[in-house]
Amino acid sequence: MKDTYILYGSYASYYTAKTRSYLRKKGIPFVERLPSDLTFRETVRPTSGSHRIPQLMTPEGLVLQDSVAIQDYLEERFPHLPATPETPKQKVFVHLMELMGSEGLVRLAWLHRWMFEENFAFVKKDFGRSFKPQGSDADLQKYGDLIADRMMSYGLPESSPSVRDALDKKYKHLLALFESHLIQHPYFLGGHPCAADYAVMGAFHAHMGRDPAGLRVMQEHAPRVLRWVENMLLPEVQAPEFHNVPIAYLANDEVPDTSLAILHFIADEYGKKFVLGAMGFNQAMERMVPQVGYALAPEHDQPLLPGESVIYKGLESEHRTDLYALWLTQRAQGYFHSLADHDQSQILQMLGSSTLTDLLNVPFTTKISRVDNRFSVG
Repeated sequence: MKDTYILYGSYASYYTAKTRSYLRKKGIPFVERLPSDLTFRETVRPTSGSHRIPQLMTPEGLVLQDSVAIQDYLEERFPHLPATPETPKQKVFVHLMELMGSEGLVRLAWLHRWMFEENFAFVKKDFGRSFKPQGSDADLQKYGDLIADRMMSYGLPESSPSVRDALDKKYKHLLALFESHLIQHPYFLGGHPCAADYAVMGAFHAHMGRDPAGLRVMQEHAPRVLRWVENMLLPEVQAPEFHNVPIAYLANDEVPDTSLAILHFIADEYGKKFVLGAMGFNQAMERMVPQVGYALAPEHDQPLLPGESVIYKGLESEHRTDLYALWLTQRAQGYFHSLADHDQSQILQMLGSSTLTDLLNVPFTTKISRVDNRFSVG
């Protein structure tokens, strides 16, 4: 156990699903513990300064919070089956999917969880088990109600048949795109998972692959996706359906059109806010002119900046920048702008005229850093 990592999370948690799958596929020795664990409450949370899951305790006692930060740390120590490819097109695709597949799809997954009443009995008790795992049904319901009330207080549209039908239509379209991809490829970029695969596990497993309403749709309309989710939870890399596919990324920096179709769909549906966030941030920094090291809302681990009036495609809107999403946006922008002009041109041609190219081309004027789970300038 001295070389074992401890993952603190839960099965109902969107972001824990990403990290759990990553740890298993990479073959990293770990055990999982719930947020109710005494060590989490007395040691892990005070050390990280955050209540959010997942959090990872290393064998040396270091505490890491956030699924992307955990992957970045472990990639240096476990380079086998790298989560991020090194070739330009594939790497930009992965960075964009870190943003779109995780922070973009969270809206669809969250709404699909809380807009369908058939989910409530399961989800509430599932939350309850995270905090009182050996509790009675009444205990689970008590804790589950508390968590559900907090989640639903963030603001939901009225749940009506037409609203639920619209959600299901988007979900089914996304599933159909993924089904098309999985006919030929086991993962987004070939024969082993990348960070793009892990990024969508929050939506496809923790929410819509376990909640009754989402699982029912997946079972009825996307058997390949359901099988992919099952496989992403196993330590084996090579699924039996693709036993003859080499355990490697696709050659020649190929990004399949079917992978790009999924990325485009998510960006078209949910990507505008990330463009607005980058533009609003630039406006705020131009006005503030902060020094390097300036802490951005240090009392919060995932803050929103005050609203900015942003003009995008001729339309003016008020938008509050999500600094965590901006941090991921800048990962993609920073790598893209580090490339030679020829590579940039090839990537823009691959992406086409879209929200994605707008995102990459928002001027990258002020970098933010994430240190000790807080954001600062520089």
